Amino acid sequence: MRKYSTNIEHKDYHLDTEMQGNMRLFRAQRNFYICGFALFLSLVIRRLVTLISAQAILLAQNEAAMRQAQSATTTAKQLLSQKTESTQNDLNEVHNEEIAEWKNQIKDLRTKNKELEDQLIKEKKDKEAIKSQAESLAKEYDRLNDEYNNLQSNGDKKSD
Repeated sequence: MRKYSTNIEHKDYHLDTEMQGNMRLFRAQRNFYICGFALFLSLVIRRLVTLISAQAILLAQNEAAMRQAQSATTTAKQLLSQKTESTQNDLNEVHNEEIAEWKNQIKDLRTKNKELEDQLIKEKKDKEAIKSQAESLAKEYDRLNDEYNNLQSNGDKKSD
């Protein structure tokens, strides 16, 4: 843009050369803005991809925690149902400890699950915020482009 924005003064300065210079300046500016917008969009897309992958990981962890909690629950139920009267007095303390451990594990898994759900909700909100920012940026770009076009058309009318 710097190359084409300087005015070249010649003895034989024609309208044709002026239009050709303006055309080159316009193309340079257009290419500059296209490159800048493409760079910005690549950053936005990269951020969206990282957020989406993090959300997928959180969903997988949530599912695994739920399955582990269900398996722990079924195991605890099986252990409780397998008690017999003959071993009940001897194994009562051992089973109580195991049940307490399973209950603690279930409680830990439920808290972990709740944290993962909270993180998922937070990531969804972040995603929506980024979407709204992108939409407002696009609206602002369109508004500035319309304003630029209006200024260009007003400049053309004044020069006539």
